[in-house]
Amino acid sequence: MAELATLLATGSFTLGNSSPTSSGYIWFNSGSMKLEYSYCGAIWSAGGALITSRSILTGAGTQNAGLAFGGISPAGACTEEYNGTSWTAGGALIETRNLSGGAGEQNAGLAFGGGPGITCTEEYNGSSWASGGALSTARYSLAGAGTQNAGLAVGGTANFSYFSCTEEYDGSSWSSGGALITGRACLAGIGTQNAGLVAGGDASFNIVSCTEEYDGSSWSTGGVLITARCSLAGAGTQNAGLAFGGCSPAGAVSCTEEYNGSSWSSGGALLIARRDLAGAGTQNAGLAFGGGTPSAVSCTEEYSQGVQVCSL
Repeated sequence: MAELATLLATGSFTLGNSSPTSSGYIWFNSGSMKLEYSYCGAIWSAGGALITSRSILTGAGTQNAGLAFGGISPAGACTEEYNGTSWTAGGALIETRNLSGGAGEQNAGLAFGGGPGITCTEEYNGSSWASGGALSTARYSLAGAGTQNAGLAVGGTANFSYFSCTEEYDGSSWSSGGALITGRACLAGIGTQNAGLVAGGDASFNIVSCTEEYDGSSWSTGGVLITARCSLAGAGTQNAGLAFGGCSPAGAVSCTEEYNGSSWSSGGALLIARRDLAGAGTQNAGLAFGGGTPSAVSCTEEYSQGVQVCSL
């Protein structure tokens, strides 16, 4: 939350009694009998709802060209495309899946792994999915990052094992990359194949706050999340990351955090607290959709700079 700097005033002055639509104002709210001020900060706003409510789905793309696929039955194979306002149906996945990894763009998407522990990869061309090269390690609840021709698959679980393995995709096949420092599942993946970022997750039934950064060959320790959580979503880049939603030991959360390449800071809260949601976009233009509260939801939210109002 922003803080109002110390203000020293002499004489008399008049404060307005209405909330302005721009930042840098101070006024008296006669309803709450409080002094209020406005500042510019990032906030979530409601977008168009998914056609099908679902959780444990996967996302890719940008705020104005998003891609949602998979999730809980009966949505396990369906794909939807976002144009910045509304969702429309896309081509169905070949393999019904949930808890999969994802990467890429709306017209060049990548889906890999997923429940109950599969290796198959699929590539999206904007209208239909085609088979790609199989993962070396079958797993679900893994993280994804990068593009269709330079993808990253990280962590995950299967058969009660928590994986630290990383795999890199070249557009046709997967090869081994550097192992995570902390093996985990239900983590958020952000960035590119040579500049990846993972945050949070479930490490052997322990919810963690640790962050790791990838340089294309090995992982190193980054700044810890303010709120430890798993089943969260991510967006952005290694030096401008976004982590939102998820599940803390107390349940589903609405908190958003922004990463600057070394540490996390608080951002605007989601309108609806939820876990097992999907994300896309950038730090300043993020997209959150679906998830569970615990019931599956269809809501979409867009993250952008806006005017915040606070009381003194």
